[in-house]
Amino acid sequence: MPRPHRPTIIDVAHAAGVSKSLVSAALRGDAGVSADSRRLVEQAAARLGYRTNGWAQRLASGRSNLVGVLLTDLRNAYHTDIVNGIEDAAAEAGYGVILSHGRNDPGILRARLADLVGLGVDAVIAVTARLGERDLADVAGRLPLVVVGRPATVPDTAGWISNDDETGARLAVEHLLSAGHTRIAYLYASDRPAAVARRDSYRATSGATGLEFDERDDGIRRLVDAVRSPAGPTAVFTANDRLAVSLLARAADEGIDVPGDLAVVGYDNTELAELMRPGLSSVDQPREWMGRTAMRHVLSMLGGEAPQRDIAEPTLVVRASSRSSDDRPGAGGHGATLGSRPARCGE
Repeated sequence: MPRPHRPTIIDVAHAAGVSKSLVSAALRGDAGVSADSRRLVEQAAARLGYRTNGWAQRLASGRSNLVGVLLTDLRNAYHTDIVNGIEDAAAEAGYGVILSHGRNDPGILRARLADLVGLGVDAVIAVTARLGERDLADVAGRLPLVVVGRPATVPDTAGWISNDDETGARLAVEHLLSAGHTRIAYLYASDRPAAVARRDSYRATSGATGLEFDERDDGIRRLVDAVRSPAGPTAVFTANDRLAVSLLARAADEGIDVPGDLAVVGYDNTELAELMRPGLSSVDQPREWMGRTAMRHVLSMLGGEAPQRDIAEPTLVVRASSRSSDDRPGAGGHGATLGSRPARCGE
């Protein structure tokens, strides 16, 4: 069955008995079109079911009013929370957002980045640490680019929003030390800069360098097994909430009590942290602020300003997974927040 003909501006001109240029002017709302002509064109367009091509109109004006957002992993609540902040700030500024998913694969991320540029977006926000400096510099040389995350290197031509990972890890370990733990493990699943910075801060704060577990080598199983040994860890700090939730599930399966046998602190303070039972203590990154700030950087760069860099300052939200037995009001709850102000800007 043939596809129905989609009405064009020429069809509207024929139906209204006017020129194509008059149709264009009337539908754009130009002031030089009389009320009678505008009404005639609008009625013809409505009869035919004609819809203006907003994309083409925006590109013809030199701006799409669209921002491309590239994410490493849509399954990760850290990324989606940042997107919420971007979308809210974009809508307030009259911009739309196009999302693209890199599926945690550098090759796909590079391809999706090129696709966004090819679509004619005005700017790109890359919520990823998995793109190289050359990939980022190539885009930043053509349009405004803001990176949210901690790649190995960010070019000077791009804006950048990152988290103070060293402070976040220090808050987590100091909390566990203050609860009396002296055998604190670190569980990670990446050797990217953010995880390494958290590891180095963990080492510096705890003085422990022999209780690290790499999840890629079944570190969760080995960690839970180690809890049962006399010299095993009594607490663990994980590089992100997803690892912490997987650890809590394994501990429950193996009969390990949290926090009685093992105190757990995650990183990111995603929605999972509050939904878990026991509630998961976690280092909070102000993710929506990070998204809003990234969009603010985009707008300033579109206005001709130089790229900016901001560092988000984390806080620690303490919940039942790391509280001592005499300091536990319940299994869940919103938790107490430790740390200073939510964000440090302009650094």
